Amino acid sequence: MTETRIVPLADVLSVTTQNLLSARGMDGLTDLLNWMTGDELEMWQLQRAADECVPALVAQYPVLAGLAPPPGCSSPALRVWLSTAERQHGVHLEVARLSSWAHQDPVQEFRDRVELANLPTTPVVSPGP
Repeated sequence: MTETRIVPLADVLSVTTQNLLSARGMDGLTDLLNWMTGDELEMWQLQRAADECVPALVAQYPVLAGLAPPPGCSSPALRVWLSTAERQHGVHLEVARLSSWAHQDPVQEFRDRVELANLPTTPVVSPGP
């Protein structure tokens, strides 16, 4: 049986949208990703974890696929939007852990990212007229 946890909708939406909506800020987002992955993630691992968790969250709650605030919302407008979303979908959701997560040593993953960022690149030459 898959283990689940009740989490605030705002924490879930902080993972599935480009908006930090959690009342606990980064702690809410990080706690959800840590729990779903079963890992203790470092800051640079959060995006990889979110990339893995978003499809799992949408599979559990298909409504999340289209649930996002309008682009360019002010902070007060985001709070109003979140309140409306919570009234429509509930303040909390029951979320299951990921069925598979590839743990990576955080230090090695950081080194790999730095190496990728420092790879020499070949300039793109645009074709002439």
